Amino acid sequence: MLNIVGHKKIWFAISGTLIILAVCAMIFFGFKQSIDFQSGMQWEFTAIADHPSLADMQNIFANNLGISNAQISLDAASQTFIVRFGLIDEATHQKLETAIKNQLPSFHELGFYTTSPSTVASLRQKSIIAFLLVIIGISLYIAYAFRKASRPVSSWKYGFVALFTLFHDVVIPAGVLALLGHLQGVEIDSNAVVALLVVMGFSVHDTIVVFDRIRENLLLDRGRTAFKTIVNNSVNQTMARSINTSLTLILVLLALYFAGPASLHAFVIILLVGVTTGIYSSIFIASPILSLAAPKEAKR
Repeated sequence: MLNIVGHKKIWFAISGTLIILAVCAMIFFGFKQSIDFQSGMQWEFTAIADHPSLADMQNIFANNLGISNAQISLDAASQTFIVRFGLIDEATHQKLETAIKNQLPSFHELGFYTTSPSTVASLRQKSIIAFLLVIIGISLYIAYAFRKASRPVSSWKYGFVALFTLFHDVVIPAGVLALLGHLQGVEIDSNAVVALLVVMGFSVHDTIVVFDRIRENLLLDRGRTAFKTIVNNSVNQTMARSINTSLTLILVLLALYFAGPASLHAFVIILLVGVTTGIYSSIFIASPILSLAAPKEAKR
C-alpha cells in the first residue's frame, strides 16, 4: 500500500511548480483569442486543384486584396484555409470572393462567419457566469452530500478542497493553452471554454469518488483509526478505479486528436491535460489536503 498522505510534501511541490509555470505562461504570453472573443470575420475555404501554399495565400491577401492584417492559417490535413480579418459588409465579401476566384479558379467557400462587438461581449459574460455557476453549484452540492461525514472534518472543508483541485485542474491546462498559443498559434475559442468546464466536471467527479470512500470508511471505523490513515487507505482503494476510468477517456481523446479535424485540436489538448491533472489531483492533492484539515486529535 502506497503512503500517499505521508509523502504529501512531494506531491504539493510538483503541483506548486506546475501551477506557477501555468500562471507565468498566462501572464507573460496571454491567450491567442479566436473570432469568438474578438470582433471580426472568419473565412474558411479550399482551393485544392490550384495547390496554393500558405505563403501564396498571404501574398494574395496582402497584394491583390489589400488586406495586410489578415491572419491566415492552413489545415494541412484537409487543405482548408482559415482567414481572419476585420469586419466587412456582404458587398465587400462578394468582391473579395470574386478576386480570389480570379487567382484560384478552384476556390470553394466553406464558411464565412461574422462576430460583432456586442456578440463578443455577450460570449465573454456568459463564459464568466458559467464558471461562477459551476463553482457555486459544486460547493453547495459537496457541502450537502458530505453532511453526514462532518466529523472529524466539517462538510464545508470537503467543498473547499474540491474547489482547490478545480483550480489546480483548470489553471494547468489553461497555462498549456497560453503556451501553445505563443508557440504554435493555438487559439482559445468557445470550444476551449467548454473543454475547461468539462475538465471541472471530470475533476470533481474523480475527487468525489475518493471522498465518498473516505466517508464510508469513517462511518465504518467509528473513530478507532487515525484520520490520515483512513484517508490513505481510501485513496489506495479507489486509485485503480480512477486511473482505469481516466485512461479509457484519454485513449478516446488521443484518437480524436490524431484522426479528428484540426478545429478540435485545442479542445482535445485541454481535455487531455485536464484529465491527466485530474487523475493526479484526486489521488495526490485532494486527499492529502483533506488530511491536513482534520484537528490534531483526529490525526493521532
